[in-house]
Amino acid sequence: MGTDNTYYAVLSERAYYPDVIYIFAEEIYENGLKKAVKGIEILSKEFGFRPEIKCEVIREADFVEAGLRINSTIKSLKERDYTVAIDITPGRKALVAGALLSAEKIGVDYVLYLAIKSLENAAKPYKMIPLHIQKLKDFMEDVKAYRSGGDG
Repeated sequence: MGTDNTYYAVLSERAYYPDVIYIFAEEIYENGLKKAVKGIEILSKEFGFRPEIKCEVIREADFVEAGLRINSTIKSLKERDYTVAIDITPGRKALVAGALLSAEKIGVDYVLYLAIKSLENAAKPYKMIPLHIQKLKDFMEDVKAYRSGGDG
């Protein structure tokens, strides 16, 4: 549910409509990729666009493979002048660590996380979770604010 909820929040709160979406999943979650892709397709259609969706499967808990493959993908996108956003909400440790190791250094534009104050509501669809207990966070924005003297 995390990917769909964060994606829904990004579409509705930020009006950020990606051209290409990469879903990185560990082998043990490979069977869930079709469901994740379908959810993204449905939400995208509701917002009037159709992104290209690509799936990448990483060996379980392989921090090195995750880091190399995710960073390679990001670098390739940045070389083609794409704006890059990473959603770490549903990510497992190896994938999140792999994505974040050099996110700032290679120019990731957004690192998104849908923070929900209570896990009691976390499995519900985005619009069914009270807005006052959830917040779409962008860690890159927070880092910039902190560096400029803000409180993030």
